[in-house]
Order: sequence, then structure tokens, then C-alpha cells
Amino acid sequence: MVDLTTRYCGLTLRNPIVIGASNIVTDIDNLIKLEKAGAAAIVYKSLFEEQIQLESLNMEQSHEDFSNWDAEHDSFFPKLKHGGPAEHLLRLRQARNAISIPLIGSLNCVYHDTWVEYAKKMADTGIDALELNFYTSEVGFETDALRLVSDQVDILKEVSKAISIPVVVKLSPYYTNPLAVISKMDKAGAKGFVLFNRLFQPDIDIDKELHFYPYNFSSENDNRLALRYAGLLYNQIDASIISNTGIMNGHDIIKMILAGADAVQVVSAIYKRGIPYIETMLKEIEKWMEKKSYRSLDNFRGKLSKEDMIDPYAYKRAQYVDILMRSEIFMQYHPKHGEGGEFTDLGKHWE
Repeated sequence: MVDLTTRYCGLTLRNPIVIGASNIVTDIDNLIKLEKAGAAAIVYKSLFEEQIQLESLNMEQSHEDFSNWDAEHDSFFPKLKHGGPAEHLLRLRQARNAISIPLIGSLNCVYHDTWVEYAKKMADTGIDALELNFYTSEVGFETDALRLVSDQVDILKEVSKAISIPVVVKLSPYYTNPLAVISKMDKAGAKGFVLFNRLFQPDIDIDKELHFYPYNFSSENDNRLALRYAGLLYNQIDASIISNTGIMNGHDIIKMILAGADAVQVVSAIYKRGIPYIETMLKEIEKWMEKKSYRSLDNFRGKLSKEDMIDPYAYKRAQYVDILMRSEIFMQYHPKHGEGGEFTDLGKHWE
């Protein structure tokens, strides 16, 4: 019998599968099903301050549209004020009471003070950890990159001081040097890093000449970046490493742990294959471990990380250059492949 227990930001999990933030988890029935299927922890849908601001603005605008209608009606609405994060906090409490596995909150704010204010309120709901979703989508030219990172580090420090539960950071890969940013945040008190945030991007319909907003699932090809950084970070930081995006099956989870991840976050695989698929992923991990005679995840965690690799170029660009050079040599001796042929035998000539 293999042991799938792992550590996640100071929390002990029964296995490395964490369900990432999504609409799936807003339904209490789904939360119960996810736990029953084997999920080790769940990240609740993110609280976005921007959404609260927009709802509040729309509410105020609708009241304003019907104000001073005539001499007898100052307004058709009672004097109301938007409830802010109250509804989200209520749902978070209900979710916490519905399951026994760790529940993690997710937060994204606009203003410095609001990060701390909302973090405190979310921690009071009984969640086990808080994920700071450092999502920024700059549209101006004046924002300085160093200032942006400095602000995020300051927010992390203040939130970590304000609440007693572990604080996790979910980052995008679009920093000049993600390793440097992660190192700073590790020293600033982050207990874990989710790598990486899959940022929403709009598309354009060329027939209608309009923007549209597709819901794009991730695929297995999207997990390579998380794999690389898990391998680079293993044993280099104190915080936990959580791979995210493109984790589609048990074999992907094994790869991430071999690279050095402590756990993974899964969303698209559940959307595509359903909640019971968690059981399949767990069985795939167990079957592989039994085949390899591994008793626990620690037996092979980081085995293919940069720290433990004999090949000094495994995580460097030199490996890519080497592949390109071998490809050029192959083309010289097999010119027919340069005329539309398939590279079906390429691997044989690389040996």
C-alpha cells in the first residue's frame, strides 16, 4: 500500500490533488462530491474586488437613473448600499462547514488596504489557508515593473502579519525573472507558490469584427512551464511548490512530483472528465508507484529536479540548442524530410 500523503503550505494533505478555484466549487453538492472522489483540498472561487466595485457602481447607477423622477418621487428605490464581500464570505462559511478536507480561500484586490481588510474577513470564515491571486493586467505604459513587484511583496508581508493561517501566492509567469520574484516572496513569508496563473485573454471574431470571451480549457501541453519551474525551485525555497495548469491525468501529477512539486491544482481535467475522474488519477499514481516500488511521494519527489540532475544542461537553454543542432545534422543526411516528409525516425538518429 503506497502513501500519497504530502505537505501543502504547512497543511498535511492525504494526496497531492488540490481542486483549483473555479465555478465548480461554488455548488455545495459539488464540494461534497469532490471530497468523496478523493480531492485532498479545495480552493474556493476567487473573491475579486473589481467585481464588487462593478456591481456597486451598477447598483448606484440604476438608483441614480430613477432619482428625482418627479415632484412626488425622490427615488423609486429604498436607500440601499452594496453589501461588498458579504455574500462571498457567507458562501465561504457554508463551504467550510460542508467538507472536512482543507478549504483555501482565493483573493484578488485592487487597493493596498483592501487586501488586508478582505484577507482578515476571509480568514474569519474558518478557511485553512489564503491564496493571494496576484493577477495584474496592465493596459498603460507608466507602471514600473520593479514598483509592481515591490508593491506585491509589501502586500504579502502585511497580509501575512494580519492573519494567522498560511498565505499562498499564485503568480503569473510574466515576470522578467520569476525565480527572483519567488525568492523575494519566499523570504517575505509566503508558505507556498502556485505556478502558474492562467490569465484570461480575449479573442476577436473576424466576421463580426467584435471581441468575444472564450472559456479556454488547458491542455497537457500547457504544463511544461510549471514543470520546469518546479524543477528549478526544488529545495531552493522554504515554501511549498504547487504546479498548476495542464494537469490532466495521474501521469502529469507524477511528472510534477519528479520535478519537485509538493502538490498540484486541477481544474480543466474535472470540467472535461467529471468529478469521479479524481479517483482515476489517484489510481494511476498508485499503480505507477507500485510498479516502481516507491512507498511514498518523498521517495521520488525532486528526483528529476535541477538539484538532483546529473545533466547540468537539463534546465538550461543549452539543451534546446543541442536539439536544434541535432535536427540540422539530421536534415543534412535526410534531405527528403525537408520536402514535406514526416520526422517519424528522428529519435533513432539522435541516439
